[in-house]
Amino acid sequence: MKKLIHYIMLFLGMTSVWSCKEEYRYPLGGGSPSLTVDEVADNAYFGDSLSFRVALADDGTELSTLKVQLYFSGDKVSEKIIRTKSYGNYNAKIFIPFYKDIPNGTAELRFVLENVGMVKVQEMKELALSRPDFPYLNLITDSETIRLDRVGNNQYSITKELPQKVRGYIQAPAFGANGNVLNFGWENEAVTQGSTQQIPFSYLSPGEYSISFNTLTYQADPFQSYMLNGVEMRMLDDNHYTADLTLTANQEMIFTDFPALDDWWLDTDFIIRENGQIRFNAAPGKYRVTADFDRHYFIVEAMTGDNLATLNADGTGAIWIIGEGVGKPNLGNQVGWTTEKALCLAPIGGKKYRITLVAGQQIATNSINFKFFHQKGWGGEFKNDGLSTSSDLILVGNGSNGRDPGNLGIVTGRQLVDGATYVLTVDLSAGNDQAVLNVERK
Repeated sequence: MKKLIHYIMLFLGMTSVWSCKEEYRYPLGGGSPSLTVDEVADNAYFGDSLSFRVALADDGTELSTLKVQLYFSGDKVSEKIIRTKSYGNYNAKIFIPFYKDIPNGTAELRFVLENVGMVKVQEMKELALSRPDFPYLNLITDSETIRLDRVGNNQYSITKELPQKVRGYIQAPAFGANGNVLNFGWENEAVTQGSTQQIPFSYLSPGEYSISFNTLTYQADPFQSYMLNGVEMRMLDDNHYTADLTLTANQEMIFTDFPALDDWWLDTDFIIRENGQIRFNAAPGKYRVTADFDRHYFIVEAMTGDNLATLNADGTGAIWIIGEGVGKPNLGNQVGWTTEKALCLAPIGGKKYRITLVAGQQIATNSINFKFFHQKGWGGEFKNDGLSTSSDLILVGNGSNGRDPGNLGIVTGRQLVDGATYVLTVDLSAGNDQAVLNVERK
């Protein structure tokens, strides 16, 4: 035991000596670092890699780091950190960011040298910054590179025969002796520098039109816009545009700048054609309408405030379908168990919800396996203890009749008539735990 205590005291003593040595070697406040900026330009362009050379020394104390910082309008926008283990000359570069909406102006370069004693010395230089005047830009698509010519300050454009949709990113060539190639792509529904994600340019139709881009404001054109009842639809991607709006029963729906909708499939639970007009066909409320230009149909989903609706405790709100054997506008777009594709039943008033399906088109004729949910996603769901039906064609699963609790199936020996229309209505007027499914063939 005495030996153990002896070793511990010896160890602590050695640790104390080492600590003293460290403190003696690197006392805080010791030394006198010096730096001389031997070479740095006094003007540069946004997007440059600016070269500099500095001479570093001290009075015998070891150096730690050199930080070269770029400040613009009081904000630090770039920094280069160099580990300085020895005295002497150091050559490096600092990147000057290229941002939107930043005019020409004067920035400040700060050279900050610190030694191991945390003593600092600083030197500052003014740097005049300008936006590069690129002679041209390139729009790089999957199949070709399209040159955009300079047509004004920061403004570039090309006019030629083009397809209706052109996807690509914009690339600016390196400008001047210190310039870098700069890319502009699509991020968060806007053009962003530093990205190569394709920008979804689009026009009303193929033919001769102009594509343009401004390197100061990042304004890009054209993006084909679509209006629904005077509300501009927001582009989600190249083939999907959406708008949130309040609609009333039988209200005319006016689609502006859309191609002819004669070949579009209309979900009659929400949208009908009547006397040459397109009208809303569900209960009044707020809805999200998404135009799918790939499949030529409109996705309509009930909303509460700024979010998709969920089922409320009083039976109002929304009911959603997730599962197999059902899909809109056809079974080629089957929902499956992908919650993002959940179908919203149309609220029709009286705490009732409807979905209309044509057998062989939107619902399978001989095998279905889907269920009703309280939201567009996992969570609350209707099971057999809270959902019943008197239908002799479609059953509610109970776990022992071929379907899991709450999942819908087709009664053994029966099938839906191909081409026939079936209306499924969920009635919650007696309460959410006493839901009734009615199945009607039209």
